[in-house]
Amino acid sequence: MVTRLTALRLRMVAAILGLVLVTAGLLGGVWVVFYALFAVFESPFAAQAAFAITAGTLLTIGYLEYTHLETIERLADAHTVSRDDAPELYETTTRVAAQLDVPVPTIAVSDRETPEALAVGFRPESVHLVLSLGTINALEGEQLEAVIAHELAHVKNRDAMVMTAVSLPIVLADGLRSRIAAIEKPGWTVIIIVPLAALSSVVWVVGRTISARLSRAREVAADRAAAEVTGSPAALADALSRLDRTIEETPTRDLREVSGVSSLSILPLEPAELEKVMLGPEGDIEPAYWEVRRRLHRLERWLFGTHPSTEDRIAELRERQRDAESD
Repeated sequence: MVTRLTALRLRMVAAILGLVLVTAGLLGGVWVVFYALFAVFESPFAAQAAFAITAGTLLTIGYLEYTHLETIERLADAHTVSRDDAPELYETTTRVAAQLDVPVPTIAVSDRETPEALAVGFRPESVHLVLSLGTINALEGEQLEAVIAHELAHVKNRDAMVMTAVSLPIVLADGLRSRIAAIEKPGWTVIIIVPLAALSSVVWVVGRTISARLSRAREVAADRAAAEVTGSPAALADALSRLDRTIEETPTRDLREVSGVSSLSILPLEPAELEKVMLGPEGDIEPAYWEVRRRLHRLERWLFGTHPSTEDRIAELRERQRDAESD
């Protein structure tokens, strides 16, 4: 167990270091582009001007991207409930919060049947625990407690703050890409746009890949913390199994509605495979591109998936249960 914990921590450290390097690469790349432009015109202040424009450009993009993000609660379509409205839910949450030594969160409930469960908020004191009716109705007492423990373990580990911080290069690169793509007639600025577009695309792909690895590691850490605080790894394993079956039975249309919170929920809220659209007058002809599209989808999930395999998570929790029972 010590070896696994050490390996998990090493993966987290490696991911954070990788994202630091990616951020440095983005900043350095943008600076080089503008420095080269000023150097062509033999400006004596090429380095200083490039630095000022780089800083101004990225600060502006970062501000615009973060201030235009919708709140997660709105994406989850959740509304806060009081202790009087949900006494049992608050009682369970209060008990788990005390065990993890975190403030009791405000609880928000979504009327959706899609099984959502996530903790929202940068600081432990302002966290909202968001649960859907689909999650509440699908789980029994110990299973729901284990899911709540998993989400509050994220609060204990300050995962929202960490993931927001490490997403900086991704947000900046994506913002830069989208604004470059919006330029209809670049004219002479194409000499700046082309290298910036290439740089931002590479940073976005690499950054998302590394960030996904870090997210997976933090999900595993939250699983372990939840298993320890509840004393029942099997309860969380059963909860994940039941929620996974519920997601599989959820229509693709409903999953698309919650795609904005998929990366934050306890399980990814997206179909494992693409929905095939058949062609032809009888709807019986497979598209020629289908096999390529399917493989690209699997590659995308492998690169950018924010959660470990549900089967692997359940298997590890079952093993922890067996170890606990044999001691």
